Parts: sequence; C-alpha cells; structure tokens
Amino acid sequence: MRFRNALMLCSLAATVALAGCSTTPVSTTPGVHVATNQIFSDSYGTVEDHGYTLPAIPISKVDQRFHRQIVDYATSERPGTIVVNTPSRFLYYVLPGGKAVRYGIGVGKAGFAWEGRAYVAWKQEWPTWHPPKEMAVRKPDVAQYVENGMGPGLRNPLGARAMYLFNDSDKDTLFRIHGSPEWASIGTAASSGCIRMINQDIIDLYARVRPGKNTRVIVQQ
Repeated sequence: MRFRNALMLCSLAATVALAGCSTTPVSTTPGVHVATNQIFSDSYGTVEDHGYTLPAIPISKVDQRFHRQIVDYATSERPGTIVVNTPSRFLYYVLPGGKAVRYGIGVGKAGFAWEGRAYVAWKQEWPTWHPPKEMAVRKPDVAQYVENGMGPGLRNPLGARAMYLFNDSDKDTLFRIHGSPEWASIGTAASSGCIRMINQDIIDLYARVRPGKNTRVIVQQ
C-alpha cells in the first residue's frame, strides 16, 4: 500500500473546509455509460440527527452523476467493499448481484493523491477534529483545537460521520472518509487528501459499514 504525505492530508482538507479553496471539476469520459437502477435525488432534505439539524442540500445544483444511486457495477470485490475511484470522483459500496451504491465525492488535489488498500478500523458519529501541531504553526487560528479538538457541529470539517482507515499492519493511515458541509465541493479536487461526502450521503454509507478487517477500502488513481 502506498500512502503519501499521510500526516498532513486530512488536516489540510479540514483547513479547506474552514477557509475555502479553489476547486477543479472532474473530467468526463465520452461514451462511458453506467446503467442506473435507482437514484436518490430526493434524499437530501433537512435531517434531524443527534440533536443537530443538517440543512437541506440544493441538490439540483449538484451534477446528477454525483447524486446517490444504485448502479450496475462489475467487480471481483466482495459485497461490503468500498471502492474509491478518484479520477471519476465516485465512491462505490459493493452490493451483491453486480450492483453498487455510488456516491459523489470530493478528493485530494494533485500532489496529495493516495492509493492502496486499507480497512475501516472504526467509525464515529459527529466526530471531534484534532488538527496536528504542524498545521497550527501555519494556521494559528486552529491552534486552539490541537489539544482539545473542535467539538462536533455543523462547521466541523469532518461533518456528521467519519470512518478511520488503517492499513494491514493495524496502523492508522490518517486518512478518513467523512462528511462535509461543503456540498459544492463534491465532484471536484477540493480537499487535500481525505475523501469527503455530502453529510446526507456519509450518514447513509455509515449505516451500511461494519468496522473490521472484512470491510476493505480500495483507493484507485
């Protein structure tokens, strides 16, 4: 497995969520078509969750390719596997019978890309964000969160849910699949390393995933 610049990636992604960034849209491949069996464009309304009110997403402003949907998906990976295809900005949760749930994602910018295999070691609802000390040197406004963390909330860069990826040596890769309040970044290279999703989508994926070494994550470049 190859993970590059692992220590800083999620933290830089969090800085993007807090401070804003430029985005690069995904390129399309002419002639490529995947059959959609069901689309969930009506699943992005206001959500009451653990005392927080997630605002509705203006989903009509998000390219329909990146709406949650069940698609035909030919793969040798077993059901329950997560496949992240960074060039297409899609995350697939493999289902039985040659299907998958496909979600739109935001991915790391060029230079912060990573690829390889991992597993979901654990997951957390409304996580606390801890930026590393290196970030605090560059961004003094986040220094207050290094020790105590930024508590859960609508502005937290990890969003409503986070899943923590470990390698086969049981070491934290420091990469996360997480929610984000920055819905407009979906389909773009807007973060600096981690895989970000619309909060309504990460809640859906979170409910499907059981932590443990049987839940493989494959990141493709």
